[in-house]
Amino acid sequence: MDRRVREELGDFLRSRRARITPADVGLPAGTRRRTPGLRREEVAQLAFISPEYYARLEQARAPHPSREVLAQLVRALRLTDVERDHLHQLAGLPPAPPPGPSREVRQSIVDLLHRLPEAAAVVLSATYEVIAWNPLAAALMEDFSALPPRERNLIRRTFLTPYRHGRRLYGVSDAEEFARTSAQHLRAAAARYPHDPEVNGLVEELLAGSDEFARLWAAHDVTDRPTLCKTFEHPLVGTVTVRCDVLDIADRDQRVVIYTAAPGSPSEEALRLLSVVGTQRMDVPG
Repeated sequence: MDRRVREELGDFLRSRRARITPADVGLPAGTRRRTPGLRREEVAQLAFISPEYYARLEQARAPHPSREVLAQLVRALRLTDVERDHLHQLAGLPPAPPPGPSREVRQSIVDLLHRLPEAAAVVLSATYEVIAWNPLAAALMEDFSALPPRERNLIRRTFLTPYRHGRRLYGVSDAEEFARTSAQHLRAAAARYPHDPEVNGLVEELLAGSDEFARLWAAHDVTDRPTLCKTFEHPLVGTVTVRCDVLDIADRDQRVVIYTAAPGSPSEEALRLLSVVGTQRMDVPG
């Protein structure tokens, strides 16, 4: 690591240190603090490294830090994902790929779902696990909060769950196309996370339990076409035709799927009814 890069690294560490107050990390502020932010020794304490070594990092006098030290600095300085990657690049150690798909949904995305009262919206992980949803999505599909995380996986539900009332996957019109697309996406995810036990376990479970999945998996396809429209057969409100829009959250390897009905259509009225009745069952006797 040359001198210029070491100086960039030191400047970046100082800038991140200056923005964090002692209260942010549970430290007493004291009365003799002359500069904003944390002291060097406080960052070193939080990162479990020596104050001398941390000082040399900021002064561009230390050799490049290890991945372990970088990970500890990321936690101590509360870096964002983008800042973490930048720190690794400055240190000459590109960040390692995440060990497995993220299930952590940013609060801003959760807030977005609930600001779409006329749309059903879910967040899917890289393996098609429903990891966030709004009330209308629960009413249109099912109450995901009543299910353990394992049963929220749409690929597992597509290939391994018995049909309900003769309907596959909420009675969607494109169930076979969805099965093909989800298998393609799972193959791509397995390549991105080759050592993740949950991804590998899901693939093994699907291969053992579904001849259809095994055929799709053997094709080695990793491309797909976007689904622009699909129809749900809902037990309460009947046919609901919706438009599908997918927003990629690249830094989390997640997707936001938003279902909306054409304005003035019977499906729009059906969604409005579902937004009122929610997930309560009105199709069975009380």
